[in-house]
Amino acid sequence: MSQKRPMSPFMIGPYYRPQITSMMSIMHRATGVVLALGSLALVWVLVSLSMGEQAFAVVRACLASPVGMLALVVFSFCLMYHLFNGVRHLFWDGGKGFDIPTVYRSGYAVVVLSLLSTAAVWWFAVSTGGAP
Repeated sequence: MSQKRPMSPFMIGPYYRPQITSMMSIMHRATGVVLALGSLALVWVLVSLSMGEQAFAVVRACLASPVGMLALVVFSFCLMYHLFNGVRHLFWDGGKGFDIPTVYRSGYAVVVLSLLSTAAVWWFAVSTGGAP
């Protein structure tokens, strides 16, 4: 009699307890998807610029709306998270930081640095009048 066992260690929930390593891996993939979609928005901005002031005014109004601003903040957080987690992966590629305490410290550092740098970018953008 064979027991039904999970096929993959990525089945978080009923079989596996979420850990920082698994959650950060999922988050890295999710932020990559958001960045890919955000690049389409960047293309939209650039195309509207080439089409003239009226087309760009429409895009700017969309980005200045509450939903647009939220999308820009989320995009910037994703950019920062992907950047810092990518640096973390570069250290791993060099064989450094694999011991469990360092994995946890670097994971928390990625999250904190992402939040702080996103806040700093938006503080600078708003305080200098550069936000839409």
